[in-house]
Amino acid sequence: MAGSDSAVVVTGLGAITPLGGDVASTWAGLLAGHCGVRDEAKGLLAGADLPVTLAAAMALDPAGGLTPVQARRLDRSQQAVLAAAAEAWADAGSPEPDPDRLAAAIGTGIGGVRTLLQQDDVLEDGGARRVSPRAVPMLMPNGPAALVSIEYGARAGSYTPVSACSSGAEAIAFGARLIRSGEADVVIAGGTEAAVTPLTMAAFAQAGALSRHAGDPAGASRPFAADRDGFVLGEGAAVVVLESARHAAARGARVHAVLAGAGIASDAYHFTAPAPDGRGQISAIRKALGQAGIAPADVSHVNAHATGTAVGDAAEAGAIREVFGAGVAVTAPKASFGHLVGAAGALEALIAVLSLEHGVIPPTRNLTDAQIDPDIELDVVAVRRETPQRAVLSNSFGFGGQNVSLVFTGRG
Repeated sequence: MAGSDSAVVVTGLGAITPLGGDVASTWAGLLAGHCGVRDEAKGLLAGADLPVTLAAAMALDPAGGLTPVQARRLDRSQQAVLAAAAEAWADAGSPEPDPDRLAAAIGTGIGGVRTLLQQDDVLEDGGARRVSPRAVPMLMPNGPAALVSIEYGARAGSYTPVSACSSGAEAIAFGARLIRSGEADVVIAGGTEAAVTPLTMAAFAQAGALSRHAGDPAGASRPFAADRDGFVLGEGAAVVVLESARHAAARGARVHAVLAGAGIASDAYHFTAPAPDGRGQISAIRKALGQAGIAPADVSHVNAHATGTAVGDAAEAGAIREVFGAGVAVTAPKASFGHLVGAAGALEALIAVLSLEHGVIPPTRNLTDAQIDPDIELDVVAVRRETPQRAVLSNSFGFGGQNVSLVFTGRG
């Protein structure tokens, strides 16, 4: 499959997450059952009067690889994506494509919200003349994609899917479309988010979306558990380098996996609730399988969106059962690193690739004492499972009825 002229392959991986400052530490932490959730009452949320202060901050300061001047000119979400992109580009062998055949697609759910809120405080405290002249490029949602395109000279287009929790996955799907359509040979694709702020935490809490297991930060995110009560907001970035198989072969690049299929569908039902019949999710999954040219039985496991909300997990479980039956293996990694919103789909796509490469299904935390909800009726992997992977499907679903599914297969 990797040798097909129409194939889209993954040649580079990069990440900065609540589990680690790079791909290796993130993957090792996930397999070991570590958790990046902490009480941020004295950290990112210091000084705020909030009903929930559990969050999953990045394990390392994303500004660490920047000069002080560079760091001041970038929003935290922009700092994160530059770190992830640098790792992915190096992992891909620092290719030298024609700039007019290189594109960037970086999704985000909210954009530079930390900058927006900080500068609003500056305006209120010091007046208009104190607002930074750099505020606009720091807060605009397309800032991360623009930065990546500038950094790597990508002139085939700079794209910014903003589709809530499916933004990162949609960016990867869009990158594959650019390659399949012949508009690009290489696409730097992924997602970034740094939205752990008092306002976003208060808003999600008011919506009833956040877990309130305050006494047990590491056990708060419980996808598919009977006592799940919401998600934990996380932050970070994940980036993959996509190439046409022809371009990768011509330069002798190492291929991690094949992005064999991508499906996008919308519920057209409700702003925050999934369609009761799962039609959008089922459609996205079936589109991805159809594009990949594989049957449901060919999928070794599903990397579920599974945020830990009562309604969301139940709806996704129903969609998975409808397509695959109850026997397919499922993992829900948000239990380990929280919900990265616009970066979630990109990070979990990256995890799907690593699962294929290493023949391991990562464990879902917090399912030992808090037993799996019997209504889920799926084979949720609670202990890492080492088994060869033929194909992995990664789901990402967002507010607004945004549904994206990606199918990855092995290199051969």
